[in-house]
Parts: sequence; C-alpha cells; structure tokens
Amino acid sequence: MSGFDTLLPRPVRVAPSRGECLLADAAAVEVHLDPELPPEGYRLEVEPTGVRAVAADVAGAGHARQTLRQLRGPEAFRAAQIHDGPWRLPCGTVTDHPWLRWRGCLLDVARHFRTKAEVLRFVDLLAVHKMNVLHLHLTDDQGWRIRIDRYPRLTEVGGWRAGSMVGRHGGPQTDGRPHGGFYTAEDLAEIVGYAERRGVRVVPEIDVPGHVQAALAAYPELGVHPERRLEVWTSWGVSEHVLNAEESTVDFFRNVFDEVLEIFPSPVIGIGGDEVPVTQWENDPRSRARAAELGLASPGALHGWFLGRIAEHLRERGRRALGWDEVLDAGTDPGTSTVVGSWRGEEAGLRAAAAGHDVVMCPEQWVYLDHRQSAHPEEPIPVGFLRTLEDVYHYRPRPEGMPVERLLGAQAQVWTEHLDTARRVDYAAFPRLAAFAEVAWSGGGDFAEFLPRLREHHLPRLDALGVEYRPLAGPLPWQTRPGVPGRPRDLSI
Repeated sequence: MSGFDTLLPRPVRVAPSRGECLLADAAAVEVHLDPELPPEGYRLEVEPTGVRAVAADVAGAGHARQTLRQLRGPEAFRAAQIHDGPWRLPCGTVTDHPWLRWRGCLLDVARHFRTKAEVLRFVDLLAVHKMNVLHLHLTDDQGWRIRIDRYPRLTEVGGWRAGSMVGRHGGPQTDGRPHGGFYTAEDLAEIVGYAERRGVRVVPEIDVPGHVQAALAAYPELGVHPERRLEVWTSWGVSEHVLNAEESTVDFFRNVFDEVLEIFPSPVIGIGGDEVPVTQWENDPRSRARAAELGLASPGALHGWFLGRIAEHLRERGRRALGWDEVLDAGTDPGTSTVVGSWRGEEAGLRAAAAGHDVVMCPEQWVYLDHRQSAHPEEPIPVGFLRTLEDVYHYRPRPEGMPVERLLGAQAQVWTEHLDTARRVDYAAFPRLAAFAEVAWSGGGDFAEFLPRLREHHLPRLDALGVEYRPLAGPLPWQTRPGVPGRPRDLSI
C-alpha cells in the first residue's frame, strides 16, 4: 500500500477445477513474491500436495490468504477451529488483483463512540472483504475522540455529551443519557498496527473549520464568540458554530495535526471542510476585518483560507490533505495535492479531477450506508435516501468523463448519528458493504449472479463471524426501532 494509483477493471480469472483436493491443513500456504504481478495481485494454486501463492506484495499475499479462507467455507471464519478431518477444496488456480487501490469505508466514531475492541473488529471485517482503507472520523460537534496531550480539555470536556437526540426530530428533546469516550495515542497506534498487519490503512479525520462545537466547548477562545460557553452538541445536523480566523487558532490546529501525524503514518490525512456555515463570520465585525486584512473577497472565504493553511501545513510535513468536496467552493485554492472526497454527488468528483485533484468517489446518493435500506414500515430510524442492496451493487465509481489517472478509488460511509451500538452498525453496513466491496475490487457485475452467491456463501460467512446484518427479507423484530422518528429523503438522480 505504498500509493493510491488506479488500475483498470479486470475480472478474476479462475482456471477450470481439476477435481477436489483433500488437505489436512488447508490454512497452510506457501507464499512467494513476484513484483511483476499488478499491485496487490496474486495467483493462488490449490493442488493435492498443498497450497501455493505467488503475490505482488505483502497486500497481495494477504488477499491470497483471504481467498483461501473463502474456499475453505464458513467454518474458516470462526474464532476457534470446529472443523474435523481433512478440508475439501476445489483444485485449481485463482488469479486476481483489484480494480481500485483505495477501497475504503468511513466509520464515524464521533457521533457514537465505538470502543477500541469494536474498531479492531471492524478492521477485521474490512480485511475479510479485501478493503484496504479505514477512514476514521474522530471529531465533530457531538464529540472529540482523540486525546491530544497539548490540549487535554479536548477530551476531558469535548469527549462526552450530556445526552443524544433519539431519531431525528425538530425539537430539543434528548435521551438524557451521558455519552462519551476517546482513544489515547497508544490505543490509536495499536489500531493502526493491527490494521496494517491486515492490509488496511487508517486515515484519520479532524474536522475544520466547521463541525467543531465539541472543540469550542473545551476551548471557547477558538470560536467566533469566545464569550459564549457552549456544551458538546446533543443534536444531529450542522451546528452554526465555526472556528475563528485568528493566527492563534491556526497554530492550535497545527499543533493538533502534528500529534495526529505522530500516530498515523497514512500519507493522506482528513481535514473535513464540509458543511461549514458562514453566518457567524459574516455577522461578526472581527471576522469581517480579518477577511479584509487577508485580502479575501468576503468573510465566507475564511472557510477556504483556513483549509488552505492546514493543507499547507500537512504538505510541509510530507502528507496530503483529504477534504470533502466543499473544498472546491470554499474560496481559496486548496492546492492540487489535496485529495477530494466527492460526497454530494458525482459532479463534484468530475470538477475536482478536471482541476487536477485526485478523487475518492463517495456520493451519498449511492454509498451512505446509514441511509435507509428499504421502504418497509419497520425499517429502523429511516433516514436519508432509499438505497437497497441491489442499488449499492449497481454503483459504478468511475462516472463518464472521469480520467482514470485521477480516480484513487471509492469509499462507503457509515455515519453513526442513528447507530448507537455495534449491532446497529452491523445492521446498517451489511450486507451492503459486501456488495460495495465487490464493486470496488472488480468493478461489479450482474446482480442476478451476485445474489445467489451472497445467499449461499457470503451470508454464512457473516453468520460465522457473528455479524448481525440485515436479513434480505427485512429486519428481525429486535432490529426494529418502533416509534423512533426518522427523516427520509427522496432520491432524484
């Protein structure tokens, strides 16, 4: 995983089966490296005498082992050996490599905290699906989840909130239940190391200059109105509060990102930049004067100015910023080294590529997995667009006009406003994430062929792994949330 370039789609090649192989130890595989193979590629040979793999690199060797695991069947995915006797595998050769080099999933731990053990489990699930990027969303209005030694109040104050909105409604009511948690540098280094050994890169995100109410609750001087004492936000949506544009605030976040860089070796670091209200800057005399001093066309341009300063800081340290597609409209050129996550649709990705940016396609109309999975009246907390398993499988991450050299890859999102437990994350993510993983690996195919394969092979693997996915027929009784309001949206593509 030394880079994030893009390969053209190539389907897996499976040589005709040469009968059945009986193997005493079907997990044992002899691996040789061949740098002539495509990045992350492998050739897996199953013979009566044993299993041999030839891989392009360490990642390819890991993918070969995952394929061998699949050939062994669902029992190979259990935490303990329950199989008796020799393993029966089809004899033959599998030759494969991925289409996209960035095959990612965002896990939002800011809205609802997931324990370290739960994050490690999620890494395992990504690796099983040959996905190679975990985008860890660490900060937002509702919580700050990474301890920064220089600024301890970010987690002491910003790491918990007094309650949470249940469902989605227009009122201020919350459940009144304190919620919180954060990761130490040691926790995150452990997650990074664990993920690296499974071929998964962890890309952290620290959101600026909006989605910062948790930080402002801890350090009010960072805000446009430092005299106001805020609480960590207990509602969902977009808070009006943003960072001020003082040089001291830029320095504060430079220091934050410096500690982030010490933990995460990823060449790409998320800086957010999405959903930034400009009203506070426009109505504040100090912000208006600051924008004029900087030669900006309007106070709203402080959005892009701030992002540009952070992106520059990361460049100076040999890293690249990843920003959501609002960076294209923020008023200051973020620099073409900035990777753009195209979330508001595909058009932003095309614009970003035309402007010289590398792009990760992650449009909410297709791959936001917190969005409702059916129009079934018992679908729990129905929010967002209706996106079925079949819809996700039909997504193609390279829209017409996208230059292949600018397409880094694709990413699904698991936002957790309405996913307050690991069980709810399982329900929202799977089996749609399995469909997305296949699209990102091979470019997808015929859903009519995929569905029986999912039923016969993949869902039993999820059962063995203990994943509480959404059944194809609809939610089980304990997976529903009767009486909890959602906010469904109409999809028009």
